Amino acid sequence: MSDEIEFDRAATTPTGEVAQLSPLVRRVIAGNGGPMTFTGTCSYIVGRGTVAIIDPGPDDPAHIAQLLAAVQGETVSHILVTHTHRDHSPAVPAIKAATGAIVAGCGPHRAARELALGEINRLDAAADRDYAPELLMGDGDAIAMPGWTLQAVDTPGHTANHVAFTLPEEATLFSGDHVMAWSTSIVAPPDGSMAAYMASIDKLRGMDHALYWPGHGGPVTEPQRFLRGLAQHRRLREAAILSRLGAGDETIAAMVPAIYQGLPVALHGAASLSVLAQLEDLVLRGIVASDDPLPLLASRFQLV
Repeated sequence: MSDEIEFDRAATTPTGEVAQLSPLVRRVIAGNGGPMTFTGTCSYIVGRGTVAIIDPGPDDPAHIAQLLAAVQGETVSHILVTHTHRDHSPAVPAIKAATGAIVAGCGPHRAARELALGEINRLDAAADRDYAPELLMGDGDAIAMPGWTLQAVDTPGHTANHVAFTLPEEATLFSGDHVMAWSTSIVAPPDGSMAAYMASIDKLRGMDHALYWPGHGGPVTEPQRFLRGLAQHRRLREAAILSRLGAGDETIAAMVPAIYQGLPVALHGAASLSVLAQLEDLVLRGIVASDDPLPLLASRFQLV
């Protein structure tokens, strides 16, 4: 069987519709679709009677109302959050106010590393810095309620505080933005770390899940094959960067058009951050040198 990555960009269920995905899992998709969010953020409801909501999504009154309508007559015991980007966690206060649920999961937003002198965090506006969990879940911590269990799996990389959740009753994983069937996950410094991301991929390759429910798009139906494909994709991207350095490109601005041929110019900024993440990792491993102590978007790079 080939390990080549195959993305699934088939249409998901309509925005706002309550979709029964399995005996224990329902999904409501927020109306925030776009180039970075696909058809919108997937909010999941786990259990029956007593339930948890995973990633309640953006601070969108319509989506919040749809989620609350979906659990009408049930007890929401917990609100779990995979990470603190504004398309995943800002609905927490409204859902908590309406349900009294315990806010649990990842820690507050933090960067993977400190900002360099003069560096601007281009993703700062994407961070929900108001999120404050009542129950911080570290690797292996679990919440057990009648009929379901959710166990945390630390998966830093996309963000430093990213956490996935295993549902052992169905051998599935709520993978947040770490692994998605529709696209690779953006890993953008200083919030993200390529070294941490690849370590988290390796970690999941050592676990046994039948299915992933991601933060955007449809399910990852063959997790182990997909993880191998993601690892291979990153290795090929790394090889492309090394090739551009060998051809004489010294800057990220020079590399991006050649590496991401056909990519709309509007997405070159995100691509530049992904290249920076891989260059940071290459510098850390001693394969590439940077003219700055900490690699930056404006740095010059060369092969060691």
